[in-house]
Amino acid sequence: MTKLLHPGALLLALLLPFTAHALWGDDELLSADEAFAISAEMVGPDRVRVTWDIADDFYMYRERVQLHSDTEGVTVGTPEFPAGKIKQDETFGEVEVYFDRLSVTAPVQRSAGAPDEFVLRAVSQGCMESRGICYTPHTQKLTLALPAAAAADSTPGDAAPPSGEQSFGGGFGMESDLLDVDDAFRLETAVIDGNTLEARWEIAPGYYLYRDKFRFTLLDGEGVALDQADFPDGEIKNDETFGRVEVYHDGVTATLPLQRTATDPTAIRLAIGYQGCAEGRICYTPQTREVELDLPQAAATVAALPDGGTAGADEAAASEAAAPVTEQDRIAQSLASGNTPLVILTFFGFGLLLAFTPCVFPMIPILSSIIVGQGEDITTRRAFTLSLVYVLAMALTYTVAGVVAGLFGENLQAAFQNPWILGSFAAVFVLLSLSMFGFYDLQIPASWQSKLSEISNKQQGGTLTGVAIMGFLSALIVGPCVAAPLAGALIYIGQTGDPYLGGAALFALSLGMGAPLLAIGTGVGKVLPRAGDWMNAIKATFGVLLLAVAIWMLERIIPTAAAMLLWAALLIISAIYMGALDRLDVDASGWQKLFKGMGVLLLTWGVILLIGVAAGGRDTLQPLRGVALAGGTTSAQAEAQGVEFKTIKSLDDLQREVAAASGQGKSVLLDFYADWCTDCHRMEKNTFSDPQVQQALANTVTLKADVTANDDIDKALLKHFRIPGPPSLILYDANGEELRRYRIMGYMGPEEFAAHVGAAFGG
Repeated sequence: MTKLLHPGALLLALLLPFTAHALWGDDELLSADEAFAISAEMVGPDRVRVTWDIADDFYMYRERVQLHSDTEGVTVGTPEFPAGKIKQDETFGEVEVYFDRLSVTAPVQRSAGAPDEFVLRAVSQGCMESRGICYTPHTQKLTLALPAAAAADSTPGDAAPPSGEQSFGGGFGMESDLLDVDDAFRLETAVIDGNTLEARWEIAPGYYLYRDKFRFTLLDGEGVALDQADFPDGEIKNDETFGRVEVYHDGVTATLPLQRTATDPTAIRLAIGYQGCAEGRICYTPQTREVELDLPQAAATVAALPDGGTAGADEAAASEAAAPVTEQDRIAQSLASGNTPLVILTFFGFGLLLAFTPCVFPMIPILSSIIVGQGEDITTRRAFTLSLVYVLAMALTYTVAGVVAGLFGENLQAAFQNPWILGSFAAVFVLLSLSMFGFYDLQIPASWQSKLSEISNKQQGGTLTGVAIMGFLSALIVGPCVAAPLAGALIYIGQTGDPYLGGAALFALSLGMGAPLLAIGTGVGKVLPRAGDWMNAIKATFGVLLLAVAIWMLERIIPTAAAMLLWAALLIISAIYMGALDRLDVDASGWQKLFKGMGVLLLTWGVILLIGVAAGGRDTLQPLRGVALAGGTTSAQAEAQGVEFKTIKSLDDLQREVAAASGQGKSVLLDFYADWCTDCHRMEKNTFSDPQVQQALANTVTLKADVTANDDIDKALLKHFRIPGPPSLILYDANGEELRRYRIMGYMGPEEFAAHVGAAFGG
């Protein structure tokens, strides 16, 4: 047991599947040079042709091909590509790829005095189709002779760079064939209606725009406010300047909703910011263009309220008819308001509201057991210090995990919902509980006893480092659920690329969640009895709570029936320890009677759980649901049916189902679910089983994306919608268009859910 719990052994167990996958079949794979054989030749005094012969069952990405010169005084321009094939790639989404053969040409420039030959450096990346294995970006070098006629009379560096352009580490000097920024990115704006604008960019071949660099600012326009711009999905690019970013090639159209407080036609002035690059060469400086647009008559989306007055009936009706902004989007917009102190205070308040949700509540017995584990000598100051370290470690972990999720779309908490990790952490709780019960006095081998005591003492918080580690692990493992404030902060970070304000908001949110923990932990240290049977009883109580936390975690990875049996065992054994089966003396104290009464209740519930499991029940809170007694025998009846979901896995599955539903004139609800998501189970039990909700979804195709495994396909699907994790719900109308403003992130009760769906689908 000791070896299994050793951190090194646990890490090896976690890495073993990935190591095996990486080694599987390597001896059968072609090398990158064999899979993508390269050749090159000069096809004129100033032009080079580079050709890759691509092996069968392999393909190359167009956007991963770059050509450079490693010889001073010689530069290679933007390559010209033939048309490739569009492929739905599991890693990068919809991309252009090449099979069999790729041949590109590119201009070559050299300065006076440059050598007669140069080293061409070609960077590319490709994959093996049948096995889904992608090679890392691969560099190949070739030496080519330059014809004498290619020499120029002056160096490219003699001229100033074009206006509005900036080179980033390219070493290319002047790029004479670069397009002017307005030719590379042709901007057009259009008024769709009184409440909607469009901004369209036509992007020249070999150029791209960054998604996170778009900015829209209203400079002039009375009674008009900008809503959040809606962009299509771009392509993920490993950019030399900004790292992993989302970009657009060829063209992009942004839809910009407007909020109107008046319906009259009006003129507005809008500033539009953007930034783009020439592939593999230079990046233009951020650009800003001002446009003037005339808005026609429109429905008011915000009711105008005169001083001391109320909105008119027509305006109020228009306001109610307008599509709402989701809570998480409103929170993301509040982050961009610029009022930092108010934002921080608001997120702290959100944290207080989230502190006692099912995803955070288990941290209370964890922290309390750390305090109790210190024994009767614990002081109030020591209890406060331990609680503060635990809360700060938890808050820092939430903040870092949130910033990573916002910037890169990787949910670290979801990655830790792994059977090995959850099982190991549950085992730690069992060890902690055994120490609370004093079971280490059992006659087990001395070496085992010593190791168990050592592990227990470290994790009980004997040092501040141990408490910080427990806070770190608790944040990653105990509470991976999504709530609107968390989602709002992640949306803000993802859209703006600003981790500072978003991270500060997440830290304030975490401190709000931790404030009750700090108060409870300090209070536990203050009220603990100093010695005697009371202290033993309190330690035993927290031992039971730790076992309950361990079972709660195991519920995510074991069958429901097994979890119910564990709960039944815990309740029955606890009841026996509380004297549920003991006879009370005539002169028994009130406390003894109270404990016996509580024990009888626990014993009864434990027995009901056993009966429910035996009869086919699969609900811990309602173990006899669907079980009826008739004629002295127990028979299982059909349980009340909730909403039935069809499980999909990939984006292709989703698009196929949405198209099929649209063909039938039906709307679609997509539910992101995971076994380790506590609020997902709450939604199943409380919301989707409600008759009112079932009626609201009567003409809706209900789909479920089970992201329990958190594999690459799950991550790609989550990243496509830019949501941090479950529970999240996406709605499509009968035309197959997503109702972006009706997204749901986090738990929603049945009445609110039915009203929300009814408003979205016009029910």
